[in-house]
Amino acid sequence: MNVKERIEELRHEMRERGIEAYIVPSSDPHQSEYVAEHYTARTFITGFTGSAGTAIITLTDAGLWTDGRYFIQAESQLKDTGVTLFRMGETGVPTVEGFLKQNLNKGAKIAFDGKVISVEYFRGLKKSLESNEFSYEVSEDLIDKIWKNRPQRPCSKVVLHDVAYAGESRESKLAKVVLEMKTMGAEYYVISGLDDIAWLLNIRARDVKCNPLTIAYAVLSEEKYYLFIDDRKIDSVVRAELEKANVEIMPYDSIGEFLEKIKVGTILLDAARTSTWIYSAIKVKVIEAMDITTKFKAIKNDIQIENTRNAMVRDGVAMVKFISWLKKTIKTRNITEIEASDKIEAIRSLGENYYDLSFASISAYRANASMPHYSATQKDQATIVQESFYLLDSGAQYLDGTTDITRTLAVGPLTIEEKTDFTLVLRGMINLTMQRFLYGTTGSNLDIIARIPLWNAGMDYKHGTGHGVGFFLNVHEGPHRISVAPNTVKLEKGMIVSNEPGVYKAGKHGIRIENLVVVEEIENTLYGGQFMKFETLTLCPIDLEAIDVSLLTVEEKTWLNNYHKTVFEKLSTYLKGEELEYLKQATVAI
Repeated sequence: MNVKERIEELRHEMRERGIEAYIVPSSDPHQSEYVAEHYTARTFITGFTGSAGTAIITLTDAGLWTDGRYFIQAESQLKDTGVTLFRMGETGVPTVEGFLKQNLNKGAKIAFDGKVISVEYFRGLKKSLESNEFSYEVSEDLIDKIWKNRPQRPCSKVVLHDVAYAGESRESKLAKVVLEMKTMGAEYYVISGLDDIAWLLNIRARDVKCNPLTIAYAVLSEEKYYLFIDDRKIDSVVRAELEKANVEIMPYDSIGEFLEKIKVGTILLDAARTSTWIYSAIKVKVIEAMDITTKFKAIKNDIQIENTRNAMVRDGVAMVKFISWLKKTIKTRNITEIEASDKIEAIRSLGENYYDLSFASISAYRANASMPHYSATQKDQATIVQESFYLLDSGAQYLDGTTDITRTLAVGPLTIEEKTDFTLVLRGMINLTMQRFLYGTTGSNLDIIARIPLWNAGMDYKHGTGHGVGFFLNVHEGPHRISVAPNTVKLEKGMIVSNEPGVYKAGKHGIRIENLVVVEEIENTLYGGQFMKFETLTLCPIDLEAIDVSLLTVEEKTWLNNYHKTVFEKLSTYLKGEELEYLKQATVAI
């Protein structure tokens, strides 16, 4: 079936139930950003493969709402599907709520699968649409009715994450979280976030591509801890370790019934991470707050940070080997985007403690890089030739850390415009890295620093400047971020965040430069207070061939030279021959 046929089958199911609009989000029952194939319902019904977006199907129309990262990709993938692209945030574009108000009669029935939409989202939707007196049906997954041969829920084996990497035992984490739960006045704590559960119990798996997670729920009480999971994933060694920590294994689908049986006490949960279905099963008082685990997980301990530094050395070595290969090979033959992404994956996979990629690599030549989340396919990919830019945004999951790096590389002669754009992006990245800031500062306070060189040239980028990064966990991790979007989360010592400004010119080129940094404390001054700074973790040359040195300030050149000196000192021991020679040239002082 093609997308149009799938939409018509869905409409048939809707008519039988008197439903006039069906909402299909990107999420799974755990509100994950990246989901297992079983939960890619929005992709199934629209053909759009980006990680963020919401589809609305009515009896006469179909729409997809997504953000600026995906406008170009969505426009291409929705062609001839009958699905209209709604560019979120653009002037004159209706929101999901606005569309429903405009296109449905008063009292119409709206439906969605209550297992994949959070209670917070549902509340906001109902409040926005209150005057229209819509009714809601949230108990049935209609996509499942029409998705023949739907992939099964994944069942990968759970593995233990050694405390030598994690830096803290599961027993310690559980005790700390339960103490906080009690302080907040709750007797039970429901955790739906897969990365929160993996962090809390020091377990990992392969249920979600590029994310070392297992699909599960957890419920904590003062007396006992419960893990709701398909027990086929748990071998005797893992079971024994969990039981030693007072964790009882329960069937995955039994959590609703378990919660219904709690008749006394108060339950703590995060309404943004808890599904409408889970919430409806609760019969006692509820306290809603950001997950305790999310806050603890974001602040890496000293062991995790040191492990991450070690992982960055191996990842940097892999990147230098790749760039050396690319720069040499492109002089003798063309390279496809997929060949390039396969090459970096192969090099990384040979490294110590390698587990998986941390996300699907963005391997983009020239105009394709103007789509921030471009994905090359065998059918539709570019061939890299000796001209312009090639962009690689990639990373890996290591037992001792998660990496995410973007390098935009000159693969041939550059225009003045290309070199100017690259240098402005670089200046933004450097300036944010160098900025000291007072404790209490949030990412939204700092975001403008990376944009100033671009704004002064009349340019901008339609994504955040930085996202939190997990430790052998999700490459995108909250609650902190660096973005124009308001964020009240303070940047704390030990938080790891990306720094990745960019420029995207449709039909021309895309440029992004990304390092990961960790927040550190510096001096506490008499007339200011506690100051913080960023330490750069990523170790990889920034392409000197792409820089217009005349546009850099003395301070920016000094930072770049010092950074390249550090890169050479940290990586040169592990390289030899042509690769070592490339590193010497790539890190020479300017």
